[in-house]
Amino acid sequence: MRVLFVCLGNICRSPTAEGIVRARLLAAGLDGLVEVDSCGTGAWHIGEAPDTRAQQAAAQRGIDLSALRGRQLQDDDFLRFDYLLAMDHHNLAVLESRRPVGGEAHVGLLMAFAEDAGAEVPDPYYEGGFDRVYAMIERAADGLVAELRQQLEARE
Repeated sequence: MRVLFVCLGNICRSPTAEGIVRARLLAAGLDGLVEVDSCGTGAWHIGEAPDTRAQQAAAQRGIDLSALRGRQLQDDDFLRFDYLLAMDHHNLAVLESRRPVGGEAHVGLLMAFAEDAGAEVPDPYYEGGFDRVYAMIERAADGLVAELRQQLEARE
């Protein structure tokens, strides 16, 4: 099973989600069964490490994002991944507009896996709030890992 987290530039929200979910999968014993990645819909930060503020928020919680590098959404991502999860409605609209006809991947908002299912993960790049974003993604990560566990068990 494969999950792709999508934001605008792939230096704040989506790499944070990748790091958090990777850690949650490891703790749940599912790390060898689920692959996670992240990307941006824009090309501004291709090859760059995550924003230092995102790295600091993650490091304070024992997660290292320093090896991640920004990349842009590719058409074949819709075929490679089972879930493409956007951080906000803007990026969700981009995913929907690029989804190939007959594409079977689940395309939706990450926060659909949290109690506040309609919420967006705000972009902290200009506004700050990296700790708030981290906490939101953690809530969604728990629900996502539970969903992935159910999907994997159903496949057995």
